[in-house]
Amino acid sequence: MTTSVGDYLIERLRDWGIKHVFAYPGDGINGIVAAFGRAKDAPQFVQARHEEMAAFEATGYAKFTGDVGVCMATSGPGAIHLLNGLYDAKLDWVPVVAIVGQTARSAMGGSYQQEVDLQSLYKDVASDYLVEVNVASQLPNALDRAIRTALARRAPTALVIPSDLQEQPYSAPGHEFKQVPSSDAMYVRPVVDPQSDQIRRAADILNAGSRVAILIGQGARSAAAQVRELAELTGAGVAKALLGKDVLSDDLPYVTGSIGLLGTRPSYEMMRECDTLVIIGSNFPYSQFLPDFGQARAIQIDIDGAAIGMRYPTEVNIVADAESALRALLPLVEPKQDRSWREGIERGVARWWETLERQSMLSAKPVNPMRIAWELSERLPDNAIVTADSGSSTNWYARCLKFRDGMRGSLSGTLATMGPGVPYAIGAKFAHPDRPVIALVGDGAMQMNGMAELLTILRYRSEWSDPRLVVCVFHNNDLNQVTWELRAMGGSPKFVDSQSLPDVSYADIACTMGLNGVAVTDGDSVGAAWDQALSSDVPTVLDVHCDPEVPPIPPHATYEQIKDMVSAVLKGDPNGWHLVYQGAKTKAQELIPH
Repeated sequence: MTTSVGDYLIERLRDWGIKHVFAYPGDGINGIVAAFGRAKDAPQFVQARHEEMAAFEATGYAKFTGDVGVCMATSGPGAIHLLNGLYDAKLDWVPVVAIVGQTARSAMGGSYQQEVDLQSLYKDVASDYLVEVNVASQLPNALDRAIRTALARRAPTALVIPSDLQEQPYSAPGHEFKQVPSSDAMYVRPVVDPQSDQIRRAADILNAGSRVAILIGQGARSAAAQVRELAELTGAGVAKALLGKDVLSDDLPYVTGSIGLLGTRPSYEMMRECDTLVIIGSNFPYSQFLPDFGQARAIQIDIDGAAIGMRYPTEVNIVADAESALRALLPLVEPKQDRSWREGIERGVARWWETLERQSMLSAKPVNPMRIAWELSERLPDNAIVTADSGSSTNWYARCLKFRDGMRGSLSGTLATMGPGVPYAIGAKFAHPDRPVIALVGDGAMQMNGMAELLTILRYRSEWSDPRLVVCVFHNNDLNQVTWELRAMGGSPKFVDSQSLPDVSYADIACTMGLNGVAVTDGDSVGAAWDQALSSDVPTVLDVHCDPEVPPIPPHATYEQIKDMVSAVLKGDPNGWHLVYQGAKTKAQELIPH
């Protein structure tokens, strides 16, 4: 049988070890879909409910494996729908390859049905590598470069394949003029070593400092052991950017937790008082939460030279792999004999966890959302993967959820788009079918696309050896994060027409689909509900009715934020006095003696 271009594409994906392609069909990729059928679904065609979800699933898969994720869609609208998920990958530095169909070559330029200028559409999101394949012999090099570039640049890339070409016979490139062959399907990540003089300068700065703070991001994940050793030598505290939340265990007494608007008071105070700052594998953008300019001498370690020295005036910029750089640095670091800085950090961290527990256990109408994350922390399986969505629930993921060694977690860190929580969880289950996965999502994100993806969970659940996949919905009938932003940033009361959501039972929807659904309307039932969901042999939706007026108070509320909040209440916020009561009650927990 003659091998078609579609057949060869599938074969080459197998050569690369690609096991899953997250996709949605359409006639613009019929030639490839038919090839999947002839290949007995190896790699597996994982059918999402929407192309955007396919891109999110590929991004989640890539985040939790470190390998490339692959998504696929038809021409025109299918290719357009992939964009948001691909931008999520781009902004969080995730290797994803998008394969999209295109109008037949004979019809291009004729305003044909579903003809979209994909080169223009994708030139930003896939700026590292974007190519349209127009002859069969072009394919191996184009696909291989798309995969290698995605892995090397940690970025999305895209391959456009016209629909008629997919069904044409495949012919390999020749060893001749204007033919570009390719090599074996393989990629080995390089180890980028630091320069010795940079390491020496960094050690001098660390040895001269007395109050060292460390900020880590996802780029420090492979260097977790070295970060711990550096923290012990220098007596430093360690704050975590949101994408680096799972890098170090929150059980370590000097880990101050998240930083920024969604961060903790110990992280905020450490940055206010340190005299030395080390940034490792993070591009945390909010410089107002870093030390005042000129306050601290700073060192940054990052594998990407383009992302270094942007957020704080650093003295030493080490462009290298984090693990390699720290291995070279540690022998030159002198142990701090004065441990008063470290002891102060540890006292602050211990007080913070006590405060969070008291805040989480406060009564609310009907359930305090902080308690949802707090009760989960005490029950998280050792190898759990947690995905989070964008919204007010992200505050509780960032602050209240304790990660231990061996756990993983992620979310849309830089794009902060709504909707990836559930598809990330699906990608995580395909990446690690033997691990429990929990998605924490707001009801806005659930209505946007999470409910539809419950059908994807139902369809593929039998393929996962560990059946535990829990979708926890923070059910408050409000687009809550934006409501709080209206109040705290603009002094505007909640605008009901834009912010209120239609009420629906997510537990009932799950049960109707054939999954497990548990509704929770009482704070004292939250722990038992988590126990039930985490012991179920059927994927479960926890539908927790929670209070939208429990405030996501930042670690340091400015005068302007307080003034705007009061202004919103005085202007007639529909729940104004309840939110004042909940806010005062929550803030008061920070003032109770420990």
